Amino acid sequence: MVKKVLKFGGTSVGTVERIQHVAKIIKKEHEKGNQIIAVLSAMSGKTNELIDLSKKITNNFNKRELDVLLSTGEQVTCALLAGALIELKLKAKSWMNWQIPILTEGEHSNARIVNMNVKKINNFLQDGIAIIPGFQGISKIGDVTTIGRGGSDATAVAIAKLFEADTCEIYTDVDGVFSTDPNKIPVAKKIEKISYDEMLELSSLGAKVMQSSAVQTAMMYNIPLEVRSTFTDRKGTKIFEQQNIDYSKSVTGVAYSKDDAKITLLGVEDRPGVAANVFEPLNKSQINVDMVIQNISSDQKTTDITFTIKREDLLKTKEILKNNRRINYKDITQNDRVSKVSIVGAGMVSTPGITYKMFRGLADENINILAISTSEIKLSVIIDEENTLNAVKKLHTIFDLD
Repeated sequence: MVKKVLKFGGTSVGTVERIQHVAKIIKKEHEKGNQIIAVLSAMSGKTNELIDLSKKITNNFNKRELDVLLSTGEQVTCALLAGALIELKLKAKSWMNWQIPILTEGEHSNARIVNMNVKKINNFLQDGIAIIPGFQGISKIGDVTTIGRGGSDATAVAIAKLFEADTCEIYTDVDGVFSTDPNKIPVAKKIEKISYDEMLELSSLGAKVMQSSAVQTAMMYNIPLEVRSTFTDRKGTKIFEQQNIDYSKSVTGVAYSKDDAKITLLGVEDRPGVAANVFEPLNKSQINVDMVIQNISSDQKTTDITFTIKREDLLKTKEILKNNRRINYKDITQNDRVSKVSIVGAGMVSTPGITYKMFRGLADENINILAISTSEIKLSVIIDEENTLNAVKKLHTIFDLD
């Protein structure tokens, strides 16, 4: 007997008809003798709809009450799926986060799962199908919490770990993980297998198919993952440890994000600790800084510091910098129309010439590079947003991914 966690995303449960289709998938797996825990997202668009409702009250809606509001989306899909399975003559039951409970810690809208009670659900799995809401939990003081957008992936992987499941399957609206966004680049192709490291990089760099924290948890506890389509029977993409990966290709995929902004502090007084003084208050305000470039002036007295952040944090970041009395600088410049384009591949570490090949390809398309960031298995550049798709197409072609 195999214990499986099956996670279904918003598009998979976007209508009653799709929920009934999901019920048939689960029935098929259950009839093979497998124990099934289904983890569900809210219907596609429902979370945004609930956020819009909160904004009709105020743009500064209380975070505790926002978590209560947003968690209702998964409650709807869980109840509907349980009803659909019961209609198929199967024993099924939905649990809310507080009934299990799914225990979390951290602030509202950005909590993380730390534990859950497995006993009663394990007992139910002997002959029934358990349905659990993704994206949410309950704090030690009894408040409903959510764990960030895309958090149903993190819930599924946490459940796979805590219930010691044999596998975790992520059902979505595409056939698996692709070499780039197939909706924008039709020549993108499905990757049959990919390492945790590569998937983590792709997820964190803009690939929407899986939440990066979920991949990280799977990697830490060696939980086999498979990303597959709800709407076809084709095999998906298997994600597992690195020794199972084929290194014959230097680059596995091209990712991009179009929600970045670039800030430059000009003429910063150059002295020990100045960078720490710049970024400490940003860290305290939970603003994630990505690429950082520092250029020392010829007189060795001043420096220019350039860094990237998420576009939504731009105004807050500028305000913090302007109120920072611990740094002296001449001016601040910004560019909120930039994007990040990245190539990722476990084979990059042993393949010479990757950096040159990427830069030459972008130069041939007359695309200027504004910032660069590297690791062993990824190379990212910041470029003007208008050049994003052109850059992705070029890199996809020159690294033989078409």
